[in-house]
Amino acid sequence: MSAPTTVGTGLLDDFRAALSRTDSRAVDCLDDSTLARALYSSDASIYRVVPRAVAHPRSVEEVAALVSAAAQAGLPITGRGAGTSCAGNAVGEGLVIDLAAHLHTIHSLDPETRTAVVDPGVVQSALQAAGKPYGLRFGPDPSTSTRCTIGGMIGNNACGPRALGYGRTCDNVVDADLLTAAGTTLRLAAGSTDDPRLSHLHDLATANLGVIRTEFGTFSRQVSGYQMEHLAPENGFNLPAFICGTEGTLGLVTRATVRLVADPPHGVTVALGYPTMAEAADAVTALLPFHPVACEGMDRRIVDVVARAKGPSAVPDLPRGDGWMFVELRGDDAAEVASRAEQMTAASGCLEGRVVSDPKEASALWQIRSDGAGLAGVSLEKLAWAGWEDAAVPPAGLGAYLRDFEALLVEHGLHGMPYGHFGEGCVHCRIDYPLDADDGPEQYRAFVEDAAALVARHGGSASGEHGDGRARSALLPAIYSPAAISLFGQVKDIFDPANILNPGVLVDPRPVEADIRMHAARRSPLTRSHPRFAHDVHQCTGVGKCIAENSANGGVMCPSWQATHDEKDSTRGRAKVLQEMVNGTLVHGWDSPEVARALDLCLACKGCARDCPTGIDMATYRSRVFHEKYCGRPRPRSHYVMGWLPRWERLIAAVPGLARVTNAALGVPGIKHLGRWVAGVDQRRPLPTFRVGGAARKGMDAEHSTTAAEAVRAGRRGTDAPAGRVAIWVDSFSDMLEDCDLGAVVAVLADAGYRPEVLTDDVCCGLTWITTGQLDGARKKLRAALDVLAPLAEAGIPIVGLEPSCTTVWRSDALELIGDDPRTQTVAKNVHTMAEMLEAAGWTPPSLAGHTVVAQPHCHHASILGFGPDQRLLEASGADVVTVGGCCGYAGNFGVEIGHYETSVAVAEHDLLPAIEQAGPGAIVLADGFSCRRQTSDLAGRRALTLAELLAAHIS
Repeated sequence: MSAPTTVGTGLLDDFRAALSRTDSRAVDCLDDSTLARALYSSDASIYRVVPRAVAHPRSVEEVAALVSAAAQAGLPITGRGAGTSCAGNAVGEGLVIDLAAHLHTIHSLDPETRTAVVDPGVVQSALQAAGKPYGLRFGPDPSTSTRCTIGGMIGNNACGPRALGYGRTCDNVVDADLLTAAGTTLRLAAGSTDDPRLSHLHDLATANLGVIRTEFGTFSRQVSGYQMEHLAPENGFNLPAFICGTEGTLGLVTRATVRLVADPPHGVTVALGYPTMAEAADAVTALLPFHPVACEGMDRRIVDVVARAKGPSAVPDLPRGDGWMFVELRGDDAAEVASRAEQMTAASGCLEGRVVSDPKEASALWQIRSDGAGLAGVSLEKLAWAGWEDAAVPPAGLGAYLRDFEALLVEHGLHGMPYGHFGEGCVHCRIDYPLDADDGPEQYRAFVEDAAALVARHGGSASGEHGDGRARSALLPAIYSPAAISLFGQVKDIFDPANILNPGVLVDPRPVEADIRMHAARRSPLTRSHPRFAHDVHQCTGVGKCIAENSANGGVMCPSWQATHDEKDSTRGRAKVLQEMVNGTLVHGWDSPEVARALDLCLACKGCARDCPTGIDMATYRSRVFHEKYCGRPRPRSHYVMGWLPRWERLIAAVPGLARVTNAALGVPGIKHLGRWVAGVDQRRPLPTFRVGGAARKGMDAEHSTTAAEAVRAGRRGTDAPAGRVAIWVDSFSDMLEDCDLGAVVAVLADAGYRPEVLTDDVCCGLTWITTGQLDGARKKLRAALDVLAPLAEAGIPIVGLEPSCTTVWRSDALELIGDDPRTQTVAKNVHTMAEMLEAAGWTPPSLAGHTVVAQPHCHHASILGFGPDQRLLEASGADVVTVGGCCGYAGNFGVEIGHYETSVAVAEHDLLPAIEQAGPGAIVLADGFSCRRQTSDLAGRRALTLAELLAAHIS
C-alpha cells in the first residue's frame, strides 16, 4: 500500500515556477487559498484529502500547461468534474483541476450521425436538453444527471437506471482526446496504435488475452478496475471505451465525441409487487426478454422513508407486497408497448402488477425511487455513508446476493436500505458505519473486506457504476487474480510511470480506511463543545444537488450559487467549509475568514432544508455561526438596526406622529443616505416606510374585525360563522410597515365562514434576531410570544400568520430554539397560513378566469410551510398561474445589506424578473412575502399583491 503523500510549499513553488515558464497566463487560474483547499478537500465520499492547490482552467491549453508543469515538479494531479464522486475518485493531496468551471461547451451536435462533441465539463442534463429538439439523448443517466459532467461520467464509466436500455458511458463514447502526464494529447479512436504508448498497450493486451477474456467483461456492470475487455481484438481495441472507468489515473479527457440515442416516443411504467425485495430480484431474468429500458428495485423501507419525509401523499398506491420493481418499457408503437407490458406482467411472477401509462402517475412512482435514494442516508438512527455503495452481480444471482448481503449487515451490526438497478444486478446501499468511533475505520475496513469477498463469491464487482476510487481500489485483489492486478500496474506504467495522476486510486492504492473525514474530526474541540452542530454539518455528503438548476422544477436551493456559480456559494461548499472548521486543522474557529466568505452570500432562504437530499439547513447553521462568532463582541451595524427592526418599529409607533416625521426625514437626500449608512443598507435600495397612524393591529381590533367579518358574510353567506373562531397574528412587518392590507385577510377568512379576531397583543417571533444570529434575544422573543399564542392553541383556536417567514419560525426555528417548552409543539401545530385555513374550510375561491397570476412563493413558504394549498386555490380560481421557482433575492435583510446588492439582483434575474417580463404588464404579480414584494417593487417597478388582497378584490 502506498504511503500518504505530503505535498509541501516547496513543491508548490516549483510547480508555480514551471507553470510560469510554460504558460504565464495559466497562473491566474490557480488558487491555493485556505478557502479553495477547504472547498475541494472532499467529494461525495467519506474521504477528506486537503489539496495543495486548486486550478480552474479556462481552456484546454491551460489544462495542458497545468499538467505539464505539475509533471515537471512532481506535483500529484486529480481531475474533477462536479465533485459528486461517491468513492473518493475526485480528491487528492496535490493539484485538483476543476474541469467543470469553464470547460462546458457543446462544440457540435450532429443529428445525422447522432453524435456530439463536448468539453469534459458539459453537464449531462445540458447535453440532454441540446439533443431534445432532435429526439436524441445521451443514454446513461446517473441520479446526479442535473450536475454530473460528461468528463466525470467517462472517468468512472457512469451508468444510471436507463443504461439497461441505452448502454453505459463506455458504450457511448466514439473518440476522446486524452491529455497524458507528459503534457501531450493522444487522440483515442478504436483500433488506433499510431502512438508508441498505444502500440505498447496493444501489445500488452495481446500478450494477456487469456486473463482478459476470462476475468473481464463477464457482465455489464463489472466496472471495478480497468475495463480491459475493450482491448481484446474481438472488441476492436476500443480505446475510447477502455478509457472509461480509468478515473483520471491514465490521463485527463479534454474533449470527447459521444454517441446520442433516440428515445422512443411511447412508454409505460410497470409496477410489480413481490413479498420481499429479494424475491423481486429473483424475478429479474424473467423481465429482461421484454427489453426494459430501466428496471429499479426497492422495498418497504425506502417507501416508508419517503412517506415519513414527504407525507403519505408522496407515495401513490402500490401493488400488493413489500418489495417492488418499477420497469420502464419504450417503443415506437404504443399498442406494441402496451402489449409487451401486459405480457411481461404475466411472466413476472409478481403478487400484483400495474401498467401505468399516465405520465404524471408514472412520474410519481419514479419519484419514490429518486426521493428514497437521497433520504436513505439520513433516515437511520445514525448517519449512513457511501463506501460499499454500488456493488453489482450478474442479474441471475441478484436475489441470492441480496439475502447474503443483508445477512452480512446483521453479522457486522450495521444497517442499510438496499435498492438499485436490478435489471443489471447493481445494488446501492448507504450504511451506518461508526466512522466517528475510535475504531471506526477498522470496523469499516472489516465490513468492506467481507463484502468484497461476498460479491466475488457471487461473480460480481465491487463497483457497478461509481468506480473504485479510494473506497474500493484496495479491495480489487478480492475480485481479480494477481495476474490481473499486475496488468493494471503495467497499464499505469505505460501512461503515467511517475504516478502523478490520481495517485492512490486503482494502482498502488491507499488503504480503504485512510483519510476518513468523519473520523478525523471526532476529537476536535468543536466536535466536543458543539456535537450537534458537528453532526449536522457532516450530513452533507457532497452529492451536489445544490449546484443543479433546481428552480426550473420549483426548487429554491441554492439561489446564490445560481447567481455566481462559485463553489463557495453553494450549500455543499458552505457545508464543506463548516466541516473543515469542525475539523480545526485547516479552518480555525467561528470567526475564521474562510467561514465568513462562505456564509457571506447565504440568503438564509431555507431552500436547502427542503431540497437538500441529506437534510442540510444552512440558514440554521449560519445563525449558529453568527451567534458564536459575535458572542460578547461588537456586531455589524446591520445587526443592531435591521436585527432589532421590530424594536425600532415599536418605538416609532409609540410616539404619535413620529412615523410621519421619520418617513419624511428619510426622504431627504442627505438624511436618507446617512440613514442607509447607519443601517448598513446599500445606497441603491429604497427604504421602506413606516405605517402612519400606529400599528395595523390597533386599527383592526376584535370589535372592528368582527364587524368587518359580519359585513362580508352578509354578502355571501349570511351572518353565521360555521367554521368557527380563528385568530389572526399580526407580525412586526405586517404591523408596522406600509405594505399590508389586514382588512383583506379578515374579509377572505370571513367569507370562508370563519370568525376572525385580530390579536392586539405585541407578538414578535424574533425572526430578525434569528437571521442575525442573536439567538438569546430570539429565545426571549419566542417565549414572550408563547405566552400570547399558546393559550389560543391549547384552546384549539387556529392561528393565522400573515408573513410567511414569521409563520415559518414556529414550524422550524422555534422548535430548535425553545423546543424544551412543550407549548412550542402545540403552537407549531396550530399556526397556519391563510390558504391552509381556506382549504380546510372547503372554500371555493372567486373566479379569476382571464387573469394571469405570476406567483412568487416566499422561500420559507415554499420550503417549510409548503405552497400547495396556495397553488390549489389559485388553480381552482381559473387563473392562468405561473409559479416562480427559486428565490426573489431580497431575503429579509440580505438584499439590502452593503455588499449583497449585485447578488440580490442576479438572483432576481434568474427566475422572478424574467417571469414578470414574460407574463407582460397585464399580469398580476402575487407575493405574500414582504421581501418578495419589496424586490418586485424595487427592481420591476410593479406592486405585488398578497393572496388575501387578490381574493378579497374579487369577492362579490
